[in-house]
Amino acid sequence: MSDFQPVTWYDDPAHFRKVSRRDFLYVGLVGGLGLTLGDFFKLRAADAAADAKAKAVIHIFLPGGISAHESFDPKPFAPVEVRGPFGSIPTKLDGVAFNELLKETAQIADKITVVRSMTHGEAAHERGTHNMFTGYKPSPAIQYPSIGSVVSHELGVRNDLPPYVCIPSQPNPYAGSGYLSNAYGPFSLGGDPANEKFNVRDLSLPPDVDHERFAQRQSILATVDAHFRELEKSDALDAMDSFYQRAYGLVSSQKAREAFNLKAEPDALKDEYGRNGAGMRMLMARRLVESGVRFVSLVYGGWDHHSNVRGGIQKDLPQFDKAYAALIRDLDRRGMLDSTLVMVTTEFGRTPKINKDAGRDHWPRVFSIALAGGGIKHGSIYGSSNETGAEPDENPLSVEDFAMTIYKQLGIDGAKKLMSPGNRPIDIVRGGQVVNELLA
Repeated sequence: MSDFQPVTWYDDPAHFRKVSRRDFLYVGLVGGLGLTLGDFFKLRAADAAADAKAKAVIHIFLPGGISAHESFDPKPFAPVEVRGPFGSIPTKLDGVAFNELLKETAQIADKITVVRSMTHGEAAHERGTHNMFTGYKPSPAIQYPSIGSVVSHELGVRNDLPPYVCIPSQPNPYAGSGYLSNAYGPFSLGGDPANEKFNVRDLSLPPDVDHERFAQRQSILATVDAHFRELEKSDALDAMDSFYQRAYGLVSSQKAREAFNLKAEPDALKDEYGRNGAGMRMLMARRLVESGVRFVSLVYGGWDHHSNVRGGIQKDLPQFDKAYAALIRDLDRRGMLDSTLVMVTTEFGRTPKINKDAGRDHWPRVFSIALAGGGIKHGSIYGSSNETGAEPDENPLSVEDFAMTIYKQLGIDGAKKLMSPGNRPIDIVRGGQVVNELLA
């Protein structure tokens, strides 16, 4: 199995050793139906805290490490080897400029907060990705859960939909459940919504199983459940009940299946987002959070521009710009922006100076991210980099503080301890502080 594929609960040897006789029978029954959704859902019945500002999160991740100079933090007055190949354009915020290709984003700058002082110390792709997905520095001793998996664990299912969804698929091992049960890992669409033949896997019954047969097998499952409950009583059985009930619920619920139906969106709105990878992924993300998914993580583009940064940025940034601005406007029109936290992150930044190959290399000391909605300030720049974009100048934002602030907006106590294997309690976030200056 590839390191970049979701791991199901029965692929985990440690979990596999714990399953009961009834679990094996469940697997057989589900396999007979041709279903695998049970691999993704083991639920915790919990509600968000009453003071939660964000009811859902859309995490847009730009893999490879996008350059701040070529996006949210241009240096128009720096020497050309620092400034790079692009110009800048004014935004709706006085005195604030973005890359010249971020034309649409410049027009919604009054609805977002750009952080120009994000920082960590990890210059390798895997380690930088780990930081941004988990809120933790990597450790050889333990795999930490992603923010999406913690949200799934703490807040649970809403409207029969998986709490945590990845578009188009789980992008890396650090987007998974870490030391938590694999049941809290993401549900992956299994295809790109921009593809004309896109179809979400596992949402339909196999061709040889009609609805009557499906109902019969549900009845069989209930009978088996009652039988084994008499033989073996434990909390694990209750957990497995929820695990499979939600798998069946997603297949059998027309409302849940409809959440993934991008064809229901108007053509004019698809055109606004852009009928491409960026546009259709972000439109799908909006549709899912509107239906009840708590955390959607999507990836777009490739931003590892060691050479020809101009060509790489020209290839992917215009599509991102159009889709991102459309997403913010769409959420705002629907009255969803205040309750949906949209965050654009990346692995790290790029070097302050253009290299000999007309590109920029890895640079984790300072980079930019963007936040919007979910109780985040509108129309703000937080922090700054120095005149060359080499170091934070004001208000450096650590990974821990970033994660703690996101959890706070979701009504999750980042200082809470979760239980890891060996009954070892581990903080959801270790050492972070909520950054109130980011909040409305």
